[in-house]
Amino acid sequence: MLAELILFIAIALIAYTWAGYPLLALVLSRWLARPVRRAEITPMVSIIIAAYNEERDLAAKLENTLALDYPPDQLEIIVASDCSTDRTDEIVRSFAGRGVKLFRQSQRHGKTIAQNQAVSLSTGEILVFSDATTMYERDALRQLVRSFADPEVGCVAGQLVYVDRRTTAVGKGCRSYWGYEKLLRMAESRLGSLIGVSGCLYAVRRCCHTKLAKDMIDDFAIATEIHLQGLRTVYEPGAIAIEETNERSRDEWRMRVRVIEQTLRVLARYRAVLNLRRHGWFAWQMLSHKVLRYLVPFWLLAALLSNWLLAADSVFYRVAFIAQCAACSMALAGWCADRLRLRLGLLAVPYYFVLANAASVLALLKFLRGQAHVTWEPVRQPRTS
Repeated sequence: MLAELILFIAIALIAYTWAGYPLLALVLSRWLARPVRRAEITPMVSIIIAAYNEERDLAAKLENTLALDYPPDQLEIIVASDCSTDRTDEIVRSFAGRGVKLFRQSQRHGKTIAQNQAVSLSTGEILVFSDATTMYERDALRQLVRSFADPEVGCVAGQLVYVDRRTTAVGKGCRSYWGYEKLLRMAESRLGSLIGVSGCLYAVRRCCHTKLAKDMIDDFAIATEIHLQGLRTVYEPGAIAIEETNERSRDEWRMRVRVIEQTLRVLARYRAVLNLRRHGWFAWQMLSHKVLRYLVPFWLLAALLSNWLLAADSVFYRVAFIAQCAACSMALAGWCADRLRLRLGLLAVPYYFVLANAASVLALLKFLRGQAHVTWEPVRQPRTS
């Protein structure tokens, strides 16, 4: 009886997290949608580009930013260099004649502090945060700022489009996962507010910006800060940024562990917003989208072990156990194929699913041990023609 109870609870939680919650959010967002007032406005915008050893991509990023369809006299570009040791600072200085400003930290404190300091030097009414590897569509800024015509909007997130140029296993899995995430973000935005944004393309009212602690991940914490100010973070799919996926599984693994560990730190810092009575929809979204999702690997393990104990009792449980083993085998086969540099095809999705869930486990262990990621080490593959 206990094994059966554990099995069905685990399956129910997994099903709710990955299917039930998204479907419920989509349905409710159609019935209870909160419209956003948009207008063609051109407020003063400061684009802050965080950089650490980005000599490979930075010149192209700056050219891309300077070419945006936005009034030049209403646009300020600042590169926040976190003590870069390559040609990053030199490249920024070469653009000084075109109005690009360099802020270099005297000591390496990480991305969040670099952004905080750069904000103090900026003049824009709207602050846009970006990364050196992200390219914007020409009208991205105009699309991004439209929603600030609504006084209830404090933050706007754009649409990040991942490109998998080399058709890698990690790239395919990432694109599938991100397509799922975008549908969920659209629903959450219509319900009221996003709980997180893409760190390479989001904008904040200057009056709403809060200096975050150095161990906080800005693209997750900012949505909570905006919510606590009584304002909304909304999704603008018309503002498009393009970024390449990681090509190697170990790079994707490192990135996901770092991001999840920092997200857990934010959840701990802002745990008060998980109170359903006080924070309503926002708390429900945080619990369903983040807390339960990071616990999925433990429910998966509980389901497998309890199903194994029940397999001798009936054909139903034996078939269920075989199905779980088959899914694990597909993920393992995907890992082997990736190591051998073979095309994965359909194996890419279960492989990426297991990679993401394993990253959640390691991130949780790091969080419980008090390990904090403050600085970041970008891993860049050489450009190919």
